[in-house]
Amino acid sequence: MLTLRLIVESFGFAWKALRSNLLRTILSLLGVTIGIFAIIAVLTLVDSLEKNIKDSLNFLGTNVIYVQKWPFIAEGGGDYKWWEYWRRPTPTIKEYKFLEANLKNRDAIAIYARKGNSIIKRGNNSIGQITLRGAGVDYDKIYTMDIPEGRYLTLDEIESGRNVAVLGYEVAKALFPNENPIGETITIKDVRYKVVGSIKKEGENFMGLSSNDYTVIIPYNSIRKIYQTGTGVWNELESSIAIKGSEYDVGLVELESELRGFLRTKRGLKPFQKDSFALNRPEAVANLVSGIFDVFSIAGWVIGGFSMLVGGFGIANIMFVSVKERTGIIGLQKSLGAKNYFILFQFLFESIFLSLIGGLSGLALVYLLTFIPFGSLEVLLSVKNIVLGIGVSSVIGIVAGIVPAAMAARLDPVAALRST
Repeated sequence: MLTLRLIVESFGFAWKALRSNLLRTILSLLGVTIGIFAIIAVLTLVDSLEKNIKDSLNFLGTNVIYVQKWPFIAEGGGDYKWWEYWRRPTPTIKEYKFLEANLKNRDAIAIYARKGNSIIKRGNNSIGQITLRGAGVDYDKIYTMDIPEGRYLTLDEIESGRNVAVLGYEVAKALFPNENPIGETITIKDVRYKVVGSIKKEGENFMGLSSNDYTVIIPYNSIRKIYQTGTGVWNELESSIAIKGSEYDVGLVELESELRGFLRTKRGLKPFQKDSFALNRPEAVANLVSGIFDVFSIAGWVIGGFSMLVGGFGIANIMFVSVKERTGIIGLQKSLGAKNYFILFQFLFESIFLSLIGGLSGLALVYLLTFIPFGSLEVLLSVKNIVLGIGVSSVIGIVAGIVPAAMAARLDPVAALRST
């Protein structure tokens, strides 16, 4: 009950201080408001950017390792040594079969190849700049696709390399306007393919990276009929092998170790020789992005820190004035038996409440920021950042109010009463 009484009285005094000299109080709290706004706005924008970029990388799959010729980022740090990577062989069908037979710590494995800027035709209609994908077995287990019309490729169609295709939303819309494409025929490099499925619209992602909307998926053995791929060197298309790890293999440590050992054995690499392949993981790109955004977060804290420092001095000034104005009341409370800690907490809570008003004002400005359109960037104020803003405001209130509160608590009741 005592704590509740302290809080209620402190809130009342804080509100009275706020109303008694509104302009002075607003100017004093402005530093806290600007500081909280600067920090939480930067953190919110950084979190939103990071989330949107990671969502844009979802097309790479989750819990997946890629065996490829080119690494996503420079291996071992430093410069991207493209001249070394260029000499590497591309993954082959034989390597895929070898890994498929020997890997234990995996849930799915697929070989695939892609061809950009493809032209897809249907009678007199055509659409260009399409990504043509040749998908192997388990491809649909690694990448999530919603196919409301028709179906995905069957195991028999993939292994036998039949001329069947699954169309992305925009491809189906362009070639078959107001028509159901299932069962119809399209042409790719003068080869006819039967449409067996159509993928649900995914929309453009934040980074503008390709989605399945502008994609046509055919069996891997079918794309090999029109493009050379999967032989290891000087291919028209570079093949990749995607391996989805087991959910029990935390961090895919065991899978990566297995992969490296089997591939080095298959390629006959000696212990002193470097890997002639890249084991790419989407998390590496995400971590690189996170590292860049950490710099922006630090900048936000620095900018907001100076504003909050000014705001802290402003609140301390209000509290010193408040102690001077209420010296007589403090003396009366002490003469009636109020303890030092009661006076201390009364002023400390008042300081915290004043700081929270400034902090909540800053959070309100950040919330309004989320309504401003930023193109494809979706800005969201997270609960974590709200709690952080309230927490930082409370700390500022404690630091700014501790000295005035301690001075009030140490006042001699007789001297305080005489000052009235």
